[in-house]
Parts: sequence; structure tokens; C-alpha cells
Amino acid sequence: MNTAAKLGSYVLGLAVVFGGALGVGKVVGPVGTPPAEDHSAMTATTSAATAGHGGHAAQPAQPAKADTPGGLQVSQDGYTLNPLTTLKPGEPTDFRFTVTGPDGKPVTDYQVEHDKKLHFIVVSRDLSTFQHLHPEMASDGTWSVKLTLAEAGTYRAFADFAPTGGSGMTLGADLLVAGDFAPKALPQTTRTSEVDGYTVTLDGDLTPGQSSKLTLKVSKDGKPVTDLQPYLGAYGHLVALRAGDLAYLHVHPDGEPGDGKTKPGPEIVFYAEAPSTGGYRLFLDFQHEGKVRTADFTLRTGQSADPEPASTSSPTPAPKSTGHGDDGHSH
Repeated sequence: MNTAAKLGSYVLGLAVVFGGALGVGKVVGPVGTPPAEDHSAMTATTSAATAGHGGHAAQPAQPAKADTPGGLQVSQDGYTLNPLTTLKPGEPTDFRFTVTGPDGKPVTDYQVEHDKKLHFIVVSRDLSTFQHLHPEMASDGTWSVKLTLAEAGTYRAFADFAPTGGSGMTLGADLLVAGDFAPKALPQTTRTSEVDGYTVTLDGDLTPGQSSKLTLKVSKDGKPVTDLQPYLGAYGHLVALRAGDLAYLHVHPDGEPGDGKTKPGPEIVFYAEAPSTGGYRLFLDFQHEGKVRTADFTLRTGQSADPEPASTSSPTPAPKSTGHGDDGHSH
């Protein structure tokens, strides 16, 4: 075979290889929701290969699709959540972070939603712990809040906000606390929760792909609570997260204090949108007698749904290591 023939055969071979690769890429498509984490013993590390911003996992910035649930992206529409502080297990820390805008500078102008410019949530990756914190922003756009993570492990921080003149969004970033840890299994379905002498029951189910009505009823010592106090612009604040990837569900209350129709208990009604079948953890913050408390629940949808086990007829304790920072609120 002469030189020209050999060269032609080589070029043709390259075309076949790359054409085949392109075809495979089209068939496989983009990577979807990550699988649930392995529940075997694990060690959180902060090596340079996997960390950024003082020991936090490096996460690529990429635009979110229109149907992407909140909290799965560290960056969206040019806005990025940037943790700035390293955390150690059991050590109270002045945790600092920024949200940078499309110009690369920290955002300083936010719309007030539910009485706050920004809502900050920290949960463990296995959803066994939950904290709803209220950070303060400095004039340069740096947010800070007292944060204590009792145990080593992987946590997820959520910043829920709306920049002035922009749309609301929820950004999420992983926080790594070095040390050995063993993730806990998702609890069985639970519709009753007990915290500080209060019993909260949940009525309703999450239906994938549509808005679902959830009614939570608060009682104390067996009597309905009818004088709940407003908290974050409502008589309760509900956070719902999907197990596995911790997608942050869109949840909104039905009515608000002072609208002439919404009663201060014992029922608090919300509408939540579940993006898929699977397991979900729900955390309700409510305020009574000047103190904020949190009730937690587990729901499952679709083929993953399981019946209410007999053991859940007794109220379940509040989630471990919860709090509202140093502003006097606790669970």
C-alpha cells in the first residue's frame, strides 16, 4: 500500500472512532441525579485534590436547567455560593460565606422574603441533623453565623435568596468536617413528631410532579395549640429535602398572619412540589410562647412508598443537633 493510501485509511479510521464516540454520547446523555450515598463507614477528608475555599469540596459551576430542583447547584444564573470557613467537629465556629453575582463580586442587595434577606439551612447528608440559621451580612457582602457541627461527616449548606431585581433561587454547597463517620439510614415513614412537649402530626402526601397539600397540626399536652406566633412571615416554616441528592423542594404556606382568614393554629397548611418518587425528609419550624421548635417527618412517594409501621404510632423525637444559632431560638 502506498503512502497516500495508508494516510487515507488512517483518517477514515479516526472518523469511525470519533463518530462512534459521538453516537454513544447521544445515547447515554447527561449525567443525572447522583445515587444515594453508601451507608458504610466513611472518612471525610480535606485534601487539596477535593477541597476548595478552606477545606470545602470543589464544585463546578454550571447553569441549572429550568426543571432542576433547587439546592443541587453551587452556581445558577451567574450567582455562586462560596463557603469561606473550615469546620471541626464539635467546635463552635464563626462560619462565613459569600454569594457572588455575575460580575464576580459579593452580592449586597437582596429582596426581603419571609422576613429575611437570606435563609441559611445546614443539614447532614444523611438528613439526620437539621439547622435553620440566621446569618448577618457585613457591608462588603460577607455573611457570618455561629455554626456548630457536632460530628464529623459531610453536610449540605443551602442559601435561599432573591437578589434585588432578580428571581429567587436556592444554591447548595457541601461542607466537610474531617473524621470518621458512619451515615445513618433514612428513617421509616413518620407522620408524628414530638418536641419539647409538643406533638405535631402531618396529613397529606407528596405526589411527584405536582403541588401537594400538607397539613400539620400542633398540640401541647394533648390540647390543640391555637395561638401560634408568626415566624418568618407565617405560622410555620417548612423545609423539604429529597434523600440521596438533597434536592430542595419548593414549599409555600397557605395564607399568612393578618390576612383575615389564616388562623394561628392548630393547623398549618403548606403546598409542596416533589420532583420525583423516593424518600423525603420534612422539617417544620414553628413558634409558640416565644420559642422556635422543629418537628421532623419522613415521607415516601411512588414505588418507594412504604406503609406506616406500627412503631411510628408513638411520637418520634426531634432531629439531632438542631438549632437556630445564637439568636435565642432552639428546638
